[in-house]
Amino acid sequence: MAFGWLDEQAQRRRSAGLVRTLRPRPADSPLLDLASNDYLGLAHHPEVAEGAARAARVWGGGATGSRLVTGTTELHAELEGELADFCGYEAALVFSSGYAANLAAVTALAPHGSLIVSDAGNHASLIDGCRLARGATQVAAHAEPEAVRKALRTHDGPAIAVSDTVFSVDGDAAPLTELARVCREHGAGLVVDDAHGLGVLGEGGRGAPHAAGLAGAEDVVTTVTLSKSLGSQGGAVLGPARVVDHLVNAARTFIFDTGLAPAAAGAALSALRLLRREPERAARARAVAGDLHARLSAAGLEAVRPDAAVVSVRAPSAEDAVRWAAECRAAGLAVGCFRPPSVPDGISRLRLTARADLTGEQIERAVRVIGETRP
Repeated sequence: MAFGWLDEQAQRRRSAGLVRTLRPRPADSPLLDLASNDYLGLAHHPEVAEGAARAARVWGGGATGSRLVTGTTELHAELEGELADFCGYEAALVFSSGYAANLAAVTALAPHGSLIVSDAGNHASLIDGCRLARGATQVAAHAEPEAVRKALRTHDGPAIAVSDTVFSVDGDAAPLTELARVCREHGAGLVVDDAHGLGVLGEGGRGAPHAAGLAGAEDVVTTVTLSKSLGSQGGAVLGPARVVDHLVNAARTFIFDTGLAPAAAGAALSALRLLRREPERAARARAVAGDLHARLSAAGLEAVRPDAAVVSVRAPSAEDAVRWAAECRAAGLAVGCFRPPSVPDGISRLRLTARADLTGEQIERAVRVIGETRP
């Protein structure tokens, strides 16, 4: 029978406690949200919502085509210019998602005969980019520049090292300065995904590469998402103009995908301008993360010290993590639940996201609920 094997797969997931389900949320949820990636609390900000609405009124509901046909509007170009300027790069190219941006950067910059050295903790979008690229991939130990150095020594041709700047599972930061040094020793490029750094790290939220002094370097390419700190949707690749020109001509997720919807571009642009005016939001998000970690640790929970705005709390098992998250939800708190295969080390976690708009009372409540419902 066609697709008969699906039943066996479903049973295996049930037995392992790994079944995932969709849970539609209402527009005005009563839950305290520590599950979303809305780090700066901008997704529902009036200026961001109006930016989306205004763009939809002017440009319509969709981009109407791929970026190279009709999908590039003046609004897209405006967003790219301001995003590059804010983050400190020569040029930017906007995609329909951060996932598409990562696929584009890795596949277009790793042609046949090249080497990709990929951190073992990288996001699925970077991993898929490695799988789709024509270059060969070596996986390096997590956040170990020496492992990257050893891999690069084995190759004489073009090469790139690929890494998240802030890893989405535990919220730990990559050693960007040392990674860049290793890459330069071997004439390799550095491609980093700053999805969890933009808006949180660096001066006024300009990102982890900016904080490390790497923004604008000719051998560094950065991808970002517009769906986390900027409260919208979409992604972008930032880097030298010649890299962006190459992506326009070679990146399949740019050439063959419909352009980002104008409403998302308008929302992201409004959020970016708001962040310029209120740079203290970045520091506040980091402070909330630090407060969460300190309180969770004081309560005897195994929380990982955050380098940005992600705080993870280890769970005994996948089943315990699912049950824990469900009991938090029943108590009015929404938290993330990370289990295999989403976690590369096989350790299940509750994943909390610090938001700049959380109050001290809300932080205290969240920690209390997590502590009271622990397995």
